[in-house]
Amino acid sequence: MKDQSSVILDQPKALSSRAGLWWGLLGILAFSFTVPFTRIAVGGLSPLFIGAGRAVVAAGLAAIALAATRQHPPTRSQWARLAVVAGGVVAGFPLLTSFALTTAPAGHSAVVIGLLPAATAVMVVLRTKERPAASFWVFAVLGAAAAVAFASLQNGGFGGLQWSDLLLFCAVLAAAIGYAEGGLLARELGSWQTVSWALVLAAPLMIALTAVSVAADPPSATPVEWLAFSYLAVVSMFLGFFAWYRGLAIGPMAQVSQVQLAQPVITILWAALLLHEQIGWATVLGGLAVIACAALAVRTRLTPTRSTEES
Repeated sequence: MKDQSSVILDQPKALSSRAGLWWGLLGILAFSFTVPFTRIAVGGLSPLFIGAGRAVVAAGLAAIALAATRQHPPTRSQWARLAVVAGGVVAGFPLLTSFALTTAPAGHSAVVIGLLPAATAVMVVLRTKERPAASFWVFAVLGAAAAVAFASLQNGGFGGLQWSDLLLFCAVLAAAIGYAEGGLLARELGSWQTVSWALVLAAPLMIALTAVSVAADPPSATPVEWLAFSYLAVVSMFLGFFAWYRGLAIGPMAQVSQVQLAQPVITILWAALLLHEQIGWATVLGGLAVIACAALAVRTRLTPTRSTEES
């Protein structure tokens, strides 16, 4: 998943725009498997175990990486902000999507989650008190409306939202908040370090939730389902961020951030190939509408206004 916080990071000197784009694409390719593999994993593992257990594995890897590179611990104020990141991207998004994907198809979920780039941009604006052009808000609202309309029509008409849709919308909100705060912290702590410290901070809670899930519903999965879980823990929650933030570090940030808009399209493709889901015109058109609005919102937010340029 993550991802995704590029719209709020400082732009360093670009070493190679092509290299930055390729690293960013590699990160997004890693995240694009998250929804389909979660859909596979919930076939034999409880949603609570998937959402919490993957964070426990990733936290162990993060602790090793932090210790091996002798990273300095964050300050007290940074720990408080890391709690926001952990709540959004370590606990909120994984748990909410795991529960939603027990019933929601992967392709359907990918369209709703396609709101994430625009939602992150909105949270950045609110967090940093920026004043973007009015068109930014228009496109952001249109994107949300398109996602709600798609989810409703897929469930029998307007007003037909299911609990899984509400969980997905909450997951997008949680991730957007986490990515926005994480992007700001990455300026101070470093990109992968921010994710790693957030994983370590959330580890005690995630361990407790994993223990509860094992006691209530002991894991019983096929080798394929365990492989899907392993991918979610090692790649989606940890290694994918290395490639994604490496691309952002090389830059240019504004260009690399646009790669994220391809994630829903790739995810829908994996849903068709790996899960044999039928991808109809409704999914295609809904995905294009959400992605188009998200792209316009992000581009508008990245374009300086006249007043900003004059100041």
